[in-house]
Amino acid sequence: MSQRVEKQSPIEVVVVVLPESSIMSLASVLDPMRAANRVAGRQVFRWRLLSGDGEATMLTCGIPIDVEGRFAPPLGGDLLLVIGGFNLHKHAGKRFLAMLQECARHFDIVAGIESGCWLLGRSGLLNGRKATAHWEELEDFSQTFPALTVIGDRFVTDGKYWTSGGASPTFDMMLHLITERLGPALALDVASIFVYDQMHSATDVQPFVSLGRIEARDPELAGAIRLMERTLERPLTVAALARRLSISRRKLELLFARGLSISPAAYYLRLRLQVAHRLVRDSAIPIRDIALRCGFDSLSAFSRAYSREYQSSPLKMRSVTRGETSLRAEVAHGRKGDSLPGSDAG
Repeated sequence: MSQRVEKQSPIEVVVVVLPESSIMSLASVLDPMRAANRVAGRQVFRWRLLSGDGEATMLTCGIPIDVEGRFAPPLGGDLLLVIGGFNLHKHAGKRFLAMLQECARHFDIVAGIESGCWLLGRSGLLNGRKATAHWEELEDFSQTFPALTVIGDRFVTDGKYWTSGGASPTFDMMLHLITERLGPALALDVASIFVYDQMHSATDVQPFVSLGRIEARDPELAGAIRLMERTLERPLTVAALARRLSISRRKLELLFARGLSISPAAYYLRLRLQVAHRLVRDSAIPIRDIALRCGFDSLSAFSRAYSREYQSSPLKMRSVTRGETSLRAEVAHGRKGDSLPGSDAG
């Protein structure tokens, strides 16, 4: 996508936010636009916030977000962003997908944020294109949509269809949009407002662990963590990790002790369990499959390790989590009138 001449009229944006979405994903969409308006000294972005049913949307943090109306034709503009979270099957059925297919025709760019990429996939809009999803869901996303080329980049732009793998990549995606539509100087000013000093490109790979300044301060430690990420399903011994990294086992142990105050073996196990914990809570993947995906040879070994870490068995944790989800839905239904003010486009 080549850089365009700055538009004098505002960039028209429609943001569709579904229940059980992340407040960070919503903020990563809205705040860069708000900041761009502030830096430019005029309204370079103008947006509307919509929901599937026109009612206030309850986010995962328990905050209800007021909207201007229901997502339905006729709609058009420069940018359509669809933000999805948990339990999409409850919040976006066939009718929503039909509206998405119709409305997408009338926007220059259509973007799926976090689970919003699944909605673009289910609607058929991404067929034959490249796309991404959150790193936890990449494998399932690829298997569900074999007509797509799924890659693990932070965000992907393929023609008019964009997908983002999480809240931070969405912020990068919005900076990319500002760069393309309004110029790199304005994008840098927006990033500076948020003290965001590491602008990522679309092709940066999504990490399991956000290392921040560790990569610059201690690249050997960062390299060890990245190797652990790549070998979750088939964990290496500490000695094998050291050999792959071309350092001694003693040096590897010192790197982790100095940088993270933990042994490499303990960190490796914790990393595997953290990934498993997210899958137990946030997916319907069978527990046995989660165990194998996170490098445990048996269900019993996984259950023991998980229980030590989280004081609950995987099955009990999943049961409790589903109960909390149902409770949040009940609370959202009962508090439709108790909502926050709408978006500030100025």
